[in-house]
Amino acid sequence: MKTICLNFQIHQPFRYRKYRFFDIGNDSYYYDDYANETILRKMADSCYLPANHILLKQIRKCKGKFKVSFSISGIALDQFKLYAPEVIDSFKELAATGCVEFLSETYANSMASLVDDQIFAEQVKAHDDLIEALFQQRPKVFRNTEMIYSDELGDLIYRLGFETVITEGAKHILGWKSPNYLYCNALNPRQKVLMRNFRLSDDLSFRFSNSSWNEYPLTASKMANWLVELPKNEEIVNIFVNYETFGVIQKKNSGIFDFLDSLPEMILKSKELSFSTPSEAVKVLQPVSAVHVLHPISWADEERDLSAWLGNELQKEAFNHLYELKERVKKCTDPALLKDWTYLQSNDHLYYMCTKFFSDGEVHKFFNPYGNPYEAFINYMNVLSDFTLRLNTLVPINENESELTKLKLAFEEKTKKLEEAELELKQLRKPKATKQKVGTEKKIVTKPKKAQKTASK
Repeated sequence: MKTICLNFQIHQPFRYRKYRFFDIGNDSYYYDDYANETILRKMADSCYLPANHILLKQIRKCKGKFKVSFSISGIALDQFKLYAPEVIDSFKELAATGCVEFLSETYANSMASLVDDQIFAEQVKAHDDLIEALFQQRPKVFRNTEMIYSDELGDLIYRLGFETVITEGAKHILGWKSPNYLYCNALNPRQKVLMRNFRLSDDLSFRFSNSSWNEYPLTASKMANWLVELPKNEEIVNIFVNYETFGVIQKKNSGIFDFLDSLPEMILKSKELSFSTPSEAVKVLQPVSAVHVLHPISWADEERDLSAWLGNELQKEAFNHLYELKERVKKCTDPALLKDWTYLQSNDHLYYMCTKFFSDGEVHKFFNPYGNPYEAFINYMNVLSDFTLRLNTLVPINENESELTKLKLAFEEKTKKLEEAELELKQLRKPKATKQKVGTEKKIVTKPKKAQKTASK
């Protein structure tokens, strides 16, 4: 029997306000609260809440035979807490069914796995701690940011405690092989590798409402038939899409919610198909061979590489400048600075700087707050410059910087004391000025009388 793993990604970055050069060193609040709340509320009302309602209904209707998994970034959960706490409540309802698995990933949906093992491990732990606190479930399967994976990264992920990882079933990696099997890591055969079926995933996410597509319209019964018609010996089909496919990338009037509502029953009608979560699937399947990935792959664009985030000089400069600060950030204990550091690492900031045609990640295009990649770069670098100044204050880069920091702190302290003294002086002067005014009025009234008495004497 073929098993279907239906996986959804949820991530929303904290967007930055228009941060000008003259704000550097003067204003360290970077976020566009209005845009963040507006977009998150729109996503919650258009996608997360109605889609969660359908999934919960189908799980109950199918009596536990319908199962899904979610990969939700810590940053997205932070925004749910701020702007749409009812979304978290709806995920708690899904988690309570026992039919939903939450995958592990980096807290910030960052590229940390490419540069620093310690930062990467800390972000994974922070994410999984939050998932466990909210949903009473410790993630067992790992999905790296944008499905970034290589043999070495897979081995690192295994050493973090994850025996299973999900990545892209890229053509240039698999060649003639099918993504519909379980594989293992070429360096560490103990690690199991699930491969995304990008054709079926993209049919749903990007081609669903395309009337010029030769398979339009895509219905639940058609999708189920495609799955049945796959070669009999293929064991698992991993469909992995942005959750915003439902109601945002594909609008409600396209029929996408009707499709989601019908799909579980259509698939379960066939005795050849079933649903499972990734951790359930790998318990019963055995790897058919190793998959060799020498250079990092991802699920973005036609190239399925890192060029969506590190494909031009703007992106590389921003990326390098950010992680040049990593050793000093490790010495920092300031909560506000560490939170800003986490949010700065979100891969979306680099994605906005991409100068090539986007063939994936459509939801990012919808909400890109910048007119062009150069605006994105300038705004990000301004924010990063202010962050660096704040970091220099807390963790100086050298002795000269340390001395300058001490002088700056001393100057700020003296300035603060002067401002307090001036305020106190103003308060002391205020009542005295009132008394003088009254006294002056009395003198004006009494002076002529004294003058007359003196003249008569």
